Amino acid sequence: MFQNHIKIAWRSLKRQPFFTFLNTFGLAIGMAGGLLISLYIYDEMNFDTMFKDADRIYRINSDIRFGGKIMRSAQVGAPMAAAIKSDFPQIELVTRIRNRGSLLLRKQGTEANTKESNAAFADSTFFKMFGIDLLVGDVQSALTEPNTLVLTKTAAEKHFGMNNALGQHLLLNNTDTYTVTGVVADFPKNSMLRDHDVLMAMAGFDDANQMLWTSHNYFTFIKLLPGADIADFQAPLQSMLETYILPYVQKFFPGITAESFEASGNYLKYSTIPLTDIHLYSNREIELSANSSIQNVYILSFIGLFLILLASVNFMNLSTAHSLKRAKEVGIRKTLGSNKLDLVRQFLIEAGLISFISLLLAIGIAIVALPFFNDLSGKSILIPFINPVFWIIVLAAVTFLGLFSGSYPAFFMSRFVTAKVLKGGGGNSIGGGKIRNSLVVFQFAISVLLIISTLVVFQQLKYIQSKDLGFVKDRVLLIDDVYTAGNRVQSFKEEVMQLGQVASTTLTGYMPTPSFRNDNSFFKEGSTEQENALQMQNWVVDHDYLKTLDMQLIAGRNFDKRFPTDSTATILNESAVAKLGVTPDEVLGTQISGNLGLESQVFYTVIGVVKNFHYASLREDIGALGLFLGNSTGSMAIRLKAGDFSNVIANIENIWNKVAPGQLFSYRFMEDSFNTTYQAEQKLGHIFVVFTVLSILIACLGLFGLAAFNAEKRTKEIGIRKVLGASVGQISTKLTLDFLKLVGIAILISIPIGWYAMGKWLEDFSYRIDISWWIFALAAFMAVLISVLTVSYQSIKAAMVNPVKSLRTE
Repeated sequence: MFQNHIKIAWRSLKRQPFFTFLNTFGLAIGMAGGLLISLYIYDEMNFDTMFKDADRIYRINSDIRFGGKIMRSAQVGAPMAAAIKSDFPQIELVTRIRNRGSLLLRKQGTEANTKESNAAFADSTFFKMFGIDLLVGDVQSALTEPNTLVLTKTAAEKHFGMNNALGQHLLLNNTDTYTVTGVVADFPKNSMLRDHDVLMAMAGFDDANQMLWTSHNYFTFIKLLPGADIADFQAPLQSMLETYILPYVQKFFPGITAESFEASGNYLKYSTIPLTDIHLYSNREIELSANSSIQNVYILSFIGLFLILLASVNFMNLSTAHSLKRAKEVGIRKTLGSNKLDLVRQFLIEAGLISFISLLLAIGIAIVALPFFNDLSGKSILIPFINPVFWIIVLAAVTFLGLFSGSYPAFFMSRFVTAKVLKGGGGNSIGGGKIRNSLVVFQFAISVLLIISTLVVFQQLKYIQSKDLGFVKDRVLLIDDVYTAGNRVQSFKEEVMQLGQVASTTLTGYMPTPSFRNDNSFFKEGSTEQENALQMQNWVVDHDYLKTLDMQLIAGRNFDKRFPTDSTATILNESAVAKLGVTPDEVLGTQISGNLGLESQVFYTVIGVVKNFHYASLREDIGALGLFLGNSTGSMAIRLKAGDFSNVIANIENIWNKVAPGQLFSYRFMEDSFNTTYQAEQKLGHIFVVFTVLSILIACLGLFGLAAFNAEKRTKEIGIRKVLGASVGQISTKLTLDFLKLVGIAILISIPIGWYAMGKWLEDFSYRIDISWWIFALAAFMAVLISVLTVSYQSIKAAMVNPVKSLRTE
């Protein structure tokens, strides 16, 4: 019986190639899009789950309010790890990671440096904490000794080829020699460690902040003993404030108590977050690696669901509309003894067959599209063809989709009344028009909603690109790691300044685009009272910093080589001045004090106020910041004059090779560095574009098919209208307007939903666009234009048929 149903279904599909193509292709696009998004979501939801005992690992976070500034940090002070291990018996392991950023490594006996973009210091318990084995070396001793490091397999091959790296020596930043004590497999792409290729021993790490409880620079992870409850750790964690931190703080704030600290509006709170939640639920000031957002997962989940729903709705719509052609077939089957269940079974098998064919096509589309999708999303996803669970899920999903998509058409057609359909009235007398219209409205409402979302995302990105940032990022070349030139750094700067296409240069490790950050407490007028505290960024710059980055002074003056006293001067931004409670003119000549990691306070005279500039994401308000004169040679920024940049870059590289022979020359443009801050939004915007186009394509396929069936259904009506004098234009307009009414309803439904949803998305940005009326108008216009172009062909084709032929139609 089943085999017979399959044969009949196959013959039926072959007899209707146009209908079969529309349904199969529409379902395939929806399935392919749904498959790719499902793989993306699976990858996101499984971040860091590959580590052994991941469910028992947590990170310590800190939330601080001090000096008028709120900081949400993913890091804590260096001493906390040892204190946790000694004070909490339910903790099995503690380990710390401290990001080192980029560094230069050179194999012993060679002169060429190789840059590693992401290195970190780690405790010797690191590998045991995460259950990581070494390919080469001993896990127990790999990071126990000072000046030792572990390389990933990729990094080891980069430096030593296929030779054994164990025991080899690498010169770090031309100064310190490190011994390779292990090689580890590359960290998975869906882990927080994915970007790190070099892990250096925390032992012997020379950090002035190692004993500072208030310098939050260490990612600290704990592993609970089996059976321990994190709630039993979380509550007493706060006791560390009085046990350890207040005694340390009292060195600088004599007499401070927990009560007075809180009474001043300040707080310090510690919390924990599960390792497996970090990627999607943690968005703190500094993360070990870039995180995503559960919000993005929800958005993409909805898009994937919408795509599959659109494809299913397409199938339902086209199948019920196509029932006009199959009405007599149903009547004859009933006359020959088929019952309702037989008919339902037959039509469901047809739907299942279309779904299965669509699945094969969808997998082909997904294979072809996967490299592009990975590029788009920044992923390295593979389709797990050899995983049986994958096939079980896919086949179950396709079976459900076939039943879901085919159920309404099957039951709809099985209800045809035999007498009516055999007399030729089945297609017109059977209901379903309202439901078909509702499904068209649903399809276009989703499409318009996606168009609105895409326009809003790109408008926000455009706003970010064009907003006055307080500095000019265009034509600024950044040379990395200039400190490797040693005592010839200043000579390098001076020679570069002699180039005709160079307008200005500055040496500093602090850039308004992603770079090093340093936050400290300062006090107005030398007071050390909590009420007078000012928590702010302190950046060390040279005399040419403001000029090179085109920053504007709104009061006072710039650093000047003619004034030796500028070594104890500072230039504050507007936010810092506002927190001091004075105007830019009033703050000039006043003093602030800070210890900057020293034992005694240093007094700085305010000589200028710089206009606020963005140095963090536009999701955040501009915080207080002070510029201080000093030597900082992490990078060199070069403002170029307009022209051909390739020649001047080549000239700069030649100067570098002369000044620092054998040292790596690495450069980037500030604009590119700025854009990396918004990679997540750019990826989301591109994904929106792709899947909006797919949703519109699916909707248009359905609309095209419905227009064809509608024109065929109304063949006699069209013939009569032509006989009565209606023109081709009038008839095609009439047919088109029927569909435009449905699109209009879809637009009215989608606009308030789009306004609300994108308004919530924009709330993540402190600086954002207002959603303008023209966004909705443009989305509506695009929907109308697309639907008119889709329907017009069928409408004009139907209107041009000879009325004699139309009136002969049964």
